[in-house]
Amino acid sequence: MRIATYNVNGINGRLPVLLRWLEATRPDIVCLQELKAQQANFPRQALGDLGYEAIWLGQKSWNGVAVLARGSAIHETRRGLPGDPDPSQSRYIEAAINGVLAACLYLPNGNPAPGPRFDYKLAWAEAFIAQAARLIETGAPVVLAGDYNIIPAPADVYKPERWTDDALFRPEARLVFRRLIDQGWTDALRLHHPEETLYTFWDYFRNAYARNAGLRIDHLLVSPSLASRLSGSGVDHEVRGWERSSDHAPAWIEIAP
Repeated sequence: MRIATYNVNGINGRLPVLLRWLEATRPDIVCLQELKAQQANFPRQALGDLGYEAIWLGQKSWNGVAVLARGSAIHETRRGLPGDPDPSQSRYIEAAINGVLAACLYLPNGNPAPGPRFDYKLAWAEAFIAQAARLIETGAPVVLAGDYNIIPAPADVYKPERWTDDALFRPEARLVFRRLIDQGWTDALRLHHPEETLYTFWDYFRNAYARNAGLRIDHLLVSPSLASRLSGSGVDHEVRGWERSSDHAPAWIEIAP
């Protein structure tokens, strides 16, 4: 089973890129973020033509999350994050698919920091940490997949000294990630690529992708019962180089039966 996460940065404007990637890689479960589409404007038919069922939580112009399933029934288990400090923002959805619970998240960016946006990021993160604790306590196979807007460590960013005061790399944000790991979640990408330069986002400016001046902010954290079945993980970085692509690339894990 392949489970992927992808911040599409506008699902309708980038739909040809999304469909091309889905057709080429055929992941079984996909978590999408930053749909930037109202609920009624989600491209359900186009995805269905490729064999994907979907649940989604849209929002006009901003945010938005979805979970796709190929060849399996999808059962929505939660829509919205419990305790969300601003539930008008569409940032969290969960689904059970073929014995795995997929939680799709789009954690707030938080810039400029310090300030109200950073306060909201940390408040949202607290609610997410609480939900993650509830999920891991179930003992079920769970993946927390999405755009965390957190750079966990200096190795996860090009020239970390330039990011010291950014909301993605401030100590408070990095502590959120460490607290999740301390709950027992496994950072699947780093499990298989502990020393590699591994990015999932490259800005549109300053020729960042060509220079590989990137960040790792899209993560797949897996519960202990799923970590024992991990057989591989990676980033489809070449997708970032396609015409009209998102500024993110898809990241994925492979799960053994």
